[in-house]
Amino acid sequence: MSPAHDNPESVNQALDALDQGLEPERPVLRDAVRALLTALSQRAPGRSVEVRIPPFGAIQCVAGPRHTRGTPPNVVETDPMTWLLLATGRLEWAEAARDGRLRASGIRTDLSEYLPLSGE
Repeated sequence: MSPAHDNPESVNQALDALDQGLEPERPVLRDAVRALLTALSQRAPGRSVEVRIPPFGAIQCVAGPRHTRGTPPNVVETDPMTWLLLATGRLEWAEAARDGRLRASGIRTDLSEYLPLSGE
């Protein structure tokens, strides 16, 4: 695993920037997104849901039927800042879905039972 994928300190740095009213620097946000995706894949192992956080990463997670070809039937996609807020408990899944800040298609895509990821 590359250091960017196992860098929980980047999550703290990104949250500190937000607390100061700043936008996290791109490398910090990238590493935080990847660290949180790694944490999700560990908390919800499997290959039935694809989680996409362009341009920084994508994973497959959640137990269930494995997807191997074409567009996956269960896809979650959002922007990096929304993912940071969701994964750290600063934004509720239902609120992000209602506001259109995330797109989730498929019966397995409600990831709220696995969030927040920080503080484990």
